[in-house]
Amino acid sequence: MQDITAAELKARMDAGETLHIVDVREPHEHEDFNIGGLLLPLGDIRSLQTEPIDDWKEQEVIVYCRSGGRSGQACMVLDSLGFTNTKNLVGGMLNWESTFGR
Repeated sequence: MQDITAAELKARMDAGETLHIVDVREPHEHEDFNIGGLLLPLGDIRSLQTEPIDDWKEQEVIVYCRSGGRSGQACMVLDSLGFTNTKNLVGGMLNWESTFGR
């Protein structure tokens, strides 16, 4: 697991890069505000229900949550399942919103 900042991620999104982004928050949090990541709650990842992203094991996977804690945990689980390039969004959506708004 490595870290990625909101500024780095936004620049890559703005440049039109194809990115594999996963939101590990709960559905209500995702509905409230998200940056386009695939919703896969941490509880599902902990239960090893990663089928929606299993094809990304050899790709860069950027993971985010509210503040960075859950996404860090998710990255560790994904790493243990053979994902080779996970990145945790530093500060999560709180940092994103304070930097860029909604």
